[in-house]
Amino acid sequence: MLMRLRILILFSLFLGLLVFAWNSFATLPESLHAAGQKETPPAKDPFVESVKPAFAKYCIACHSNAKMSAGLTLEGFNTTATARKNPDLWEKVKEMVENKQMPPKGKPQPTDAERKAIVAWIDSVAIKVDCGLARDPGRPTIRRLNKTEYNLTIRDLVGVDFKPADNFPADDVGYGFDNIGDVLSMPPILLEKYLTAAEAIVDKAIVIQKPVVVSKDDRRAQNVAVTLGESGKKDGKIYLHSNGAAFFLYEFPHTGEYIFRARAYGDQAGADLPKMQIQLAGKTIGEHKVDAVVGKSKFYETRVKVTAGRPEVRFAFTNDFLEKDKDGKKTRDRNLYIELIQIEGPFNPIIAPLPDSHKRVVIAKPTGISDREAAAEKVLSAFASRAYRRPVKPEEIARLMKLFRFADNGNEPFEQVIKHPLKAVLVSPHFLFRIERDLEPNNPNAVHPLSQHELATRLSYFLWSSLPDEELTKLANESKLRDKGVLEAQVRRMLKDPKATAFAENFTGQWLMLRTLATMTPDPATFPKFDPALRSAMIGETESFFKYVMQEDRSVLEFLDSDYTFVNNRLARHYGMNEVIGQEFRKVALTDKNRGGIVTQASILTVTSNPTRTSPVKRGKWVLENILGTPPPPPPPDVPELDSGNKAVLTGSLRQRMEKHRDNPNCATCHAKLDPMGFGLENFDGIGAFREKDGNFKIDASGVLPDGAKFNGPEELRKVLVSKGDLFRKNLADKMLTYALGRGLEYYDKCAVDDVVAAMKKGENRFSAMILAIVNSDPFQKRRGSATKQ
Repeated sequence: MLMRLRILILFSLFLGLLVFAWNSFATLPESLHAAGQKETPPAKDPFVESVKPAFAKYCIACHSNAKMSAGLTLEGFNTTATARKNPDLWEKVKEMVENKQMPPKGKPQPTDAERKAIVAWIDSVAIKVDCGLARDPGRPTIRRLNKTEYNLTIRDLVGVDFKPADNFPADDVGYGFDNIGDVLSMPPILLEKYLTAAEAIVDKAIVIQKPVVVSKDDRRAQNVAVTLGESGKKDGKIYLHSNGAAFFLYEFPHTGEYIFRARAYGDQAGADLPKMQIQLAGKTIGEHKVDAVVGKSKFYETRVKVTAGRPEVRFAFTNDFLEKDKDGKKTRDRNLYIELIQIEGPFNPIIAPLPDSHKRVVIAKPTGISDREAAAEKVLSAFASRAYRRPVKPEEIARLMKLFRFADNGNEPFEQVIKHPLKAVLVSPHFLFRIERDLEPNNPNAVHPLSQHELATRLSYFLWSSLPDEELTKLANESKLRDKGVLEAQVRRMLKDPKATAFAENFTGQWLMLRTLATMTPDPATFPKFDPALRSAMIGETESFFKYVMQEDRSVLEFLDSDYTFVNNRLARHYGMNEVIGQEFRKVALTDKNRGGIVTQASILTVTSNPTRTSPVKRGKWVLENILGTPPPPPPPDVPELDSGNKAVLTGSLRQRMEKHRDNPNCATCHAKLDPMGFGLENFDGIGAFREKDGNFKIDASGVLPDGAKFNGPEELRKVLVSKGDLFRKNLADKMLTYALGRGLEYYDKCAVDDVVAAMKKGENRFSAMILAIVNSDPFQKRRGSATKQ
């Protein structure tokens, strides 16, 4: 019967996914949105008139189809119409031309007028997007829950705090995050994993209480342990000499009264009878004088109330007596012998209350056979509505009730039968996927707001990585989520809720690459102080810092520079702070001007290092990509590694060796952009501890950026980063919007990003200003149909 039910549920999962995929096929996204309108080029094409000749003069020699320096070609663009098809390319070209990073030094340079003409054309034509009222909100691919979302959703849905998704295959990553619909595939093994997880979840959540039956449990010599010494076991008996004891752990399933018995006898000697003490969890609960002798053993018992659990039970001999003659031979010896130990109970049991998980799921219980179906329908309606994150449909309840009737043979408890349709809910595509319906799936111009429940779901998975709570669901049910002030109030409430910890951990773990730190192993010979406790403390500092900025609604520019951080005693010692005690993280003021912001935190400095040394290139690349949003091009092929052997270390500091390395003209251009940022952090070693020297060589932490900005050391580098606040705001907005939407950003999202950046500036760069701007944006609040009919 159970196997048939399991097959039926698994078949329903396959069938549900098949039907679901068929119905949703028309809603799959396009990578680009075809506007469907042909552009009429002007009589004089500015690209042909001024931009293309400049490219031919200064750029094509390196950026041709044949040479493809930095993986980029400017050939094949003959008109504005053809050039506009690649807006991402022109964003990169603009940065290089505007900041005078290209052409490289030593090559012919465009005049200022030529540079201005190229930048003007890119801004006004190549990357210009109409930010009027008719904006394109895009359309995320339908998304299944990733592993983190699955675990947290189960926690909030069922109230069982365990992590079944830890056994699922790893989630793929796209655009830097693991919640991107385009890469969250459904491997076949995951279907079986979902069913196994569903079975484990309902079995853990729902308790089937059985009638309490009084029973006797016998323990003989082979089932107990005895203390060391002269005590032991022989001929099926336990013999206790010199105050020995027999003991064992015992599972008491219910709180109630139990009888502890022992059939025993003793060797009588001296004035007193042998004493047998009964102990439970180290406390004496009974004591007996054993007057029985060999061949005439009898039971001695104690009845006491016991709390459910698994304590140690001990029967001890407590009054040993030995008398010897003048020759040292025994004349009288008192001992205790136990033939059988018995525990009987429970009497007057106290039934343990049902766990919260059970009461959360089984909200109705039948009084008899006649109302079992009514109770089941009430349970399933409530559970499915919460699991599907919307009101459940009558036909969906009807299918679940069919499964209930199939499993209900009248002989099993209601709780056991209801488990089967509950498992079906947990393997339904409506639970496993976040579904958003299109009113006109095949109409690319059909932009429509998300439903109230779809908006609530987007919001909760953005800020909590889990399903909407009761308050958010109630507002969606009443269609009040978009009422004036309501959405803002919910965002502020959710950011301060403990569930927002998931947002801090998931976003920072991927944006700042903290997840990489969990698998890094710095060389123990080079960095002997690095250990698991320090690794954990590094991650804790950055997560605590992010949560503080988020929940206290601080300026996001504090990510770049701050006069405080968060440490525990382990990290404080690593930083040279001796006054911090305890493992809890606490906010501390920074007196060392070399530290401040996330760039100088040990987690980031370790992630961007090699196992045996720092890496200015990795650190510079990390700052450009994750802070400024200006990633460098990939390195050319066959670039030799920097020599870092023992002999090389003697020839100069890492900076000196790198400067020789970049004499290669093929490397110089990129290194001119990468290295200064990394050199500015060279005062921190490979695990983030401050230092003045690299081996025997004094560290030079000065740098000059391609735009002429100069700095010396990490304090001045942070000031330079703050001066580039616009780049940081845009990059953070890009990352945050990508994470919120679960899709990569397209060229038409530029308007939304610009709005978020503007809102951050207007809102004094406060964290909430960024989040509210994202939540109120068109891409977050709306979606459109497919660009082409399927």
